[in-house]
Amino acid sequence: MSMLVEISDLTKRYITTTALSDVTLDVPEGHIMGLLGPNGSGKTTLMKILAGLVSPTSGSVLVDGMAPGVATKAIVSFLPDVNHLDRWMSVGEAGDFYADFFSDFDRKRFQELLDIMDLSSGQKIGSLSKGMVEKARLSLVFSRRARLYVLDEPFGGLDPLARSQVLDALVANFRTDCSMVLSTQMVADVERFFDDVVFLDRGCVVLSGEAEKLRTRRGASIEDIYKEVYGHVETR
Repeated sequence: MSMLVEISDLTKRYITTTALSDVTLDVPEGHIMGLLGPNGSGKTTLMKILAGLVSPTSGSVLVDGMAPGVATKAIVSFLPDVNHLDRWMSVGEAGDFYADFFSDFDRKRFQELLDIMDLSSGQKIGSLSKGMVEKARLSLVFSRRARLYVLDEPFGGLDPLARSQVLDALVANFRTDCSMVLSTQMVADVERFFDDVVFLDRGCVVLSGEAEKLRTRRGASIEDIYKEVYGHVETR
């Protein structure tokens, strides 16, 4: 099995905090990995490292055989956990920006996703609700023909109908020659899509494995395993 992401003994320290400690994990090509954990567990730091936005303190990180940097940014499509679009832009102008910046941006796919999300290219980002902004951002990310999709809390602020639209887009966009790392606390909504799961707590991997094997071995859903590991689950 070909590994698109290979992480070994990854540690990231800030001045007063260790965000990640000796993290080791692989993401096979064609797999969707659920990156799970409460706030402060290290998920966002790990995703920023995969996206080439943060450098590790120590350890090894390879994306398609390359250390995160300029080359990998061309094959990684990253959705940060905060809105990165300017309010003055229209949805269509945001698409133009992505098309100028990323050679793998598919304009036809972008229009298809806007239709799925009930958005129009003329709408201004500043006029959209929080949920509509999230749908616009996801449409941009999914319109890239990337090798690795890194999605940090893609369901924040979405109502159940919008989450369903986003999940439809996720399934329609996924290809066997790419992989996805998806961080979420809304485990019940998406666990059926996970091939693998990694549970992080205070920067350390506390449980990981193939999703179906974990379900079978523990006799529980991924959501119930989340409750066991952390003592609670945030679903809304």
